[in-house]
Formats: sequence, C-alpha cells, structure tokens
Amino acid sequence: MKLSLPILLLGSSRALGFVQQPLKVAQASTSTSFDTPPSYREELVSLHKSLVEIPSISNDENEVGNFLVDYLTARGFVVQLEFLPPPTNTSEPTKPRFNVVAWPGPDTHPSPKVLVTSHIDTVPPFIPYSQNGTSLDADTLIAGRGTVDAKASVAAQIVALQSLLDSGSIDGADIMVLYVVGEETLGDGMQYFSNTKDKMDPPLNIKAAIFGEPTEGRLVCGHKGIFGCDITVTGRAGHSGYPSLGKSANEVLMRGLVRALDTDLGSSEEFGNTTVNVGLLSGGVAANVIPEKATARIAGRVAIGPESDGGQIVTDRLKEVLRSVDEEAFAFDCKYGYGVIKCDCDVEGFETTTVNYGTDVHHLQGNHTRYLYGPGTIFVAHGPDEAIKLGDMEKAVENYKKLILHALES
Repeated sequence: MKLSLPILLLGSSRALGFVQQPLKVAQASTSTSFDTPPSYREELVSLHKSLVEIPSISNDENEVGNFLVDYLTARGFVVQLEFLPPPTNTSEPTKPRFNVVAWPGPDTHPSPKVLVTSHIDTVPPFIPYSQNGTSLDADTLIAGRGTVDAKASVAAQIVALQSLLDSGSIDGADIMVLYVVGEETLGDGMQYFSNTKDKMDPPLNIKAAIFGEPTEGRLVCGHKGIFGCDITVTGRAGHSGYPSLGKSANEVLMRGLVRALDTDLGSSEEFGNTTVNVGLLSGGVAANVIPEKATARIAGRVAIGPESDGGQIVTDRLKEVLRSVDEEAFAFDCKYGYGVIKCDCDVEGFETTTVNYGTDVHHLQGNHTRYLYGPGTIFVAHGPDEAIKLGDMEKAVENYKKLILHALES
C-alpha cells in the first residue's frame, strides 16, 4: 500500500501543498564491514552519480533540488520546499531557488532533535561525471564538479540515515535533513532557513546539527572565520612625467596592501595566522597618466575569535594598517565577517582537525551542538581534478551513522 505524503512548498509569505506518492522504499543496509562491499554500495553510487550529473552552480540549483524532492519522497520522506526571495539585482528571468527540508513521514509537524545538512550548489565551471574502471571497489575514483564539495556528503548522509531507519536504530521523528542553496557564495540558503525556522509548526528546536563538508573523514574542531572588503583609493591625476604633481592611487594601494600582507592581523595557536587574499585589482586609465582611482577586493580568513566579532576586529586592524600608509586616500566597504567557528569534536573513534575554509555552520543560529564532517579533501575541491574514492564515501556513510547516533544519545 502506498502512503500519501505531502510536499510542503514554503515561500516568503504563504505555504502551498500538494501530494506526491512514494515510488519505492530503499533496501535495508546490513553490512558495516569494509572487507566486503556494503549492501548500500550501488544505491550510494547511483545517488551520488545522479547528483553530480546535474549541474548546480550557485544560483542555478533548481534541477538538482527537484531531483532530491523526487528521491526523498519516493523513500517515504515528507519534503518541504523553502523558497528564497527572487534576486533583485538582475532583470533576467531565473528559476526558483529553494532549500530542500525533509524528514521521515508521515508526520507533517516534525519536532526533530538532530538536523543533518549540507549544500547542493557548486562552484563553476561544471565538470561532467566520470569514474575509472568498469567495476566498483573501494579504490574506484569518481570525478566531476561536486563529487567532493559537497555532493559526496549529501549522498553519504542520505544513505546513512536510510540505513539507520531501515535497521530500526533510530526513531524517524528525531531527524530532519536540510540541503541548502548558495553556500558557495553568500550562504543565503542557510541564512534564510535560520531566519525562518521559528515559523515552522512547531518552531524548530534542535539539540544538534551535523554539517557535511569535505574534511578528509576527520571530525572538525573548528574553522577559520572570514571577512571581505572592497577598498577604494583616491589619488590625484597628472602627467606621468611629473609624479610630484599628482598622487598615484595605484602606488598608495600597492604599498598599503603589501604592508597589510606583512602584518599579523590576528593569530592563535589553534588556527594559525589570519590570511588575506587580494582577489581583484584595478586602477588607472592610461600608462602615461598618474592614476586617480584604484580599487581592490580582498577576502580574509580570520584566525581569532570571538565568533561574533572576530571578523570586525581583524577588519578594524586592516583599516588601521592601510591608513598608516595614507590617512586620507582609503575608503572601505566591508559587508560581512565573523571570527573562528568552534565545533564539537569529542566523539569516540574519530580523528580530529581544524580547517581554513568557511562553511554554513555560522549561518545556522541557535543553541545547538555543531558537528562538521565529510568525505573527500578540500585540496581538490573547486579545482579541475575534483574527485573522490568510493571507499571514502562508504566510510563516511558509517561515520555519519555514528555521528547521528552520538548526537541523539548525547
């Protein structure tokens, strides 16, 4: 007998509902040994392949989101679509963007204890799915955009959760999954979920959240914060043959950035030094004209706390350093930032680490325990050789099961 489980469509102002019938139930997983292939191997590979084959560069996640809706509904989950407001900075038509929120049915008013989450967007460009060899084993290498960051986490989380449900190890009412858009840009998917979770019925009140990112199979104790600034320098134009008649905005900007790169903007024993990446530079109008304007866009990785103010502390230090080169020439537009993020890593059986990249952990506000874990390495994510071994994903399935059980029991 088929169960009728609703998909809930949530926009910024009202909810719309329709019913989609489950298609089938996933088979139970009984193997936890790596000496023989786990029973879920084919399901894991199939799910991961389907996710990776669908391009989902940030702001274009609609198709992969719809795939997840069908996949989860077919396995007895209630699925809620949380639509983000449409962009206001473009006149081009765009497909709706939505987070996928789901929980084991049939209850339509969940009260989960643990949230399992990752993101379904990727960085550009799209790289097609491929795998080496014709047979599957732990050393099978699977390549393509998102194979690591973060569709390996998405696939492993879902298979792990289904395995726990099939074995009766957990109560489905205790778990919710969330797959967000926009993590690779501004984190707008998770921020929107965080800002609207109190409007759920009942309001969401989780005690733990498990975030999926490539951590090389280690449990992360924390990661660096981040800040970003647009910097504008105003000089005075003039003939390049008479430098004293003008002020070169390019020269002032370069001297300031070099000084900032050579300055300790904040460091800690656990996270090392705060680093600055000068991503974009622009200035001047011609080679024989003293530049009147110069701009730079920078991003920094913050190695100090607190979480709420660490980014602001570093930004203030940066401004002080740049103004020491020229008190009047610099203008700043620094729009976001936070300090180091601490996560719980006291779980038996896991190696631990810290990482330098940013995640959605900060964007989910609330008084909950935070875990950060996933398969694959960040060192190939975002690059042309993004790839992961099947054995690493299978290990992640087992470790996600451990983390879910630990979070529920803690």
